[in-house]
Amino acid sequence: MLGELVKNLVHIKQSFAQNYSGNAHIQEVIPSIVSEKFQLPSQHLQQLHKFALNNPIYFNHYEEDIEGTLCTVYEGDINEYWLNSIKHGSSCQPFYPTWIMSAYIITSIAKELGYVELVDIGSGDGRIAFCGTILGQTSHSIEIDDVLVGLQNMICKSTNQNFNPKCVDALDFNYSQLELNKPVFFIGGLPQMGGDILATSIIEKINSVPNLKKNTCIVFAGTHTKRQLSGNLENGGWSTLIEKHNLNVIDTISLPTIWTFDQTVETPYIYTEFK
Repeated sequence: MLGELVKNLVHIKQSFAQNYSGNAHIQEVIPSIVSEKFQLPSQHLQQLHKFALNNPIYFNHYEEDIEGTLCTVYEGDINEYWLNSIKHGSSCQPFYPTWIMSAYIITSIAKELGYVELVDIGSGDGRIAFCGTILGQTSHSIEIDDVLVGLQNMICKSTNQNFNPKCVDALDFNYSQLELNKPVFFIGGLPQMGGDILATSIIEKINSVPNLKKNTCIVFAGTHTKRQLSGNLENGGWSTLIEKHNLNVIDTISLPTIWTFDQTVETPYIYTEFK
């Protein structure tokens, strides 16, 4: 089912991007109803729409038939939050979220792989952690920017879904206090934009917690485009770090994000585990 969701979402995104005539700063699509192409639990789909409807970065939404699928288009503006997100010295990447539907798919894959807790590093508005919560995982949302954490707390309250936002520097946080057993870590930030520094710190912290790394998955957001990443594009630009820390790639999924809306390629998410 997840493979079909990936294929159909990418197809919808590419068609929508080619025909979009609006002028919103950001835009994304969520299927309006469960259908043959988008077979997910109806209560989960309702929660994804609830997240968007209760998130002030979106100022407009409307329905549109895209390739025979009734979808809701959400238009928004993240400039205010983008500016706040770059003011922190140890911030590895400005706030540029994945699509909400993409967040649901990548967390669903982690759950299917058997990971019961989710830690989203550089979580932005908390959409990945939110999806983990509605899927039944214990989520922890780690974000350095207080404005974005305030946004997350508001979404938690309005959606009645607590994904445990924490306003902390991920480089300094003590992860042992989360009492993790079998977690998936999602790392925000591209490798050549400081994401490698963040990921290295997280890996070192995982190694410092007894017996944790043997039960841990780390998911990296990469890129396929040379304009964002010079050098080796293998594993979305993460191959050097993956080899250095003796990680094994177990899956790679490419999905729409805000920053690839105007591109013909999607954002790769690389799932790894310690060898």
